[in-house]
Amino acid sequence: MKFNVQSKLLLTRLNAVSRVVNSSKNAYAILDNFLFELRGDRLVITGSDMETRLTTNLEVQNAEGNGKFALDVKRTINSLKELPDTALSFEINDETYAVKVTYLNGYYDAVALNGDEYPEKATNASDVKTFSLPAKHIASGINHTLFAVGNDPLHPQFMGIYWDIKPDMIVFVASDSYKLVRYRQSNVAPNFERSFILPAKPAGILASIISHTSDENINITLDESSATFENADYQLSCRFINGRYPNYNSVIPEDNPYTMAVDRMTLLNAVRRVAVFANVGGLVRLDLKATEVVLTAQDVDHSTAAEETIACEYNGEPMNIGFKSADVIDVINNINSDGVYLKLLDPARAGVFVPSEQEAGEDLVVLQMPMMI
Repeated sequence: MKFNVQSKLLLTRLNAVSRVVNSSKNAYAILDNFLFELRGDRLVITGSDMETRLTTNLEVQNAEGNGKFALDVKRTINSLKELPDTALSFEINDETYAVKVTYLNGYYDAVALNGDEYPEKATNASDVKTFSLPAKHIASGINHTLFAVGNDPLHPQFMGIYWDIKPDMIVFVASDSYKLVRYRQSNVAPNFERSFILPAKPAGILASIISHTSDENINITLDESSATFENADYQLSCRFINGRYPNYNSVIPEDNPYTMAVDRMTLLNAVRRVAVFANVGGLVRLDLKATEVVLTAQDVDHSTAAEETIACEYNGEPMNIGFKSADVIDVINNINSDGVYLKLLDPARAGVFVPSEQEAGEDLVVLQMPMMI
């Protein structure tokens, strides 16, 4: 087999595919490698960790032959990083899998593995549903919820983003049991009902590869146990997380009567400043009054403390409530409006953060459990 390709283009695609490959030891040694498959003038590159599989394809020049071979992920990427953007000529011996990569001033020699040993993509032909969605709506749903995904193996259903597909909208939900994000996207109309939990790893990879293609549609294929997302350059397949997702609507308070309205960046920066002096748990206390909120934090063990007052509009009785600073920073960082509302009932109940302005067709709600003061 022979083909020519630009080094920068190849490296860009390999960097994307490498995110699927486990950095620690894989169950099968072959999974430490990229699978390359030459099909006429198209080079198809695959990475997998058995649960998630990402494939990309690109056009090559002066191609001869067809076939598969596998090259080590780290060595391949590290070698390309050291090259300028230059033309590469690949020549693969079909019998010995010896690989010679030639560039302007030199060459690399390597030995590939037989590509036929690479695991095939698992298929499930039962209950298949195929549809398409604009990339920008998928990316928005993932980006608004991914930060809230949990990482406790004892609660695997919280280790991914829950897609609740309705005929007239898609609801994206994520929770780590201390905070919960519900993001409704009604700019789409799938015209069917289905739900699944997309693991955090493929969700992050999917968002990264479609974030720059917001104007195109992503083709989605669902079966009973997995999903495949595909555009012109990439195909991502992954297994769902097994488990029953809780009734997310039932835990979101609908009757918090007290509302604090505040400038988002002012609140965010104030929390960041006082959090430097918080204790190990990161407790930041909010003392709410009609026209101002006083943020305080302290660490008794190290004799440190901080206090800052910022302007707000608050329509309730004075209230003191505490939140974990890291969680509040995450929540505010993932709200895009200029202002933010914090809706409260009492210091022991969850606070609800919502943007002061929502984009058309979007509805974002973030629930955050308080800490004991």
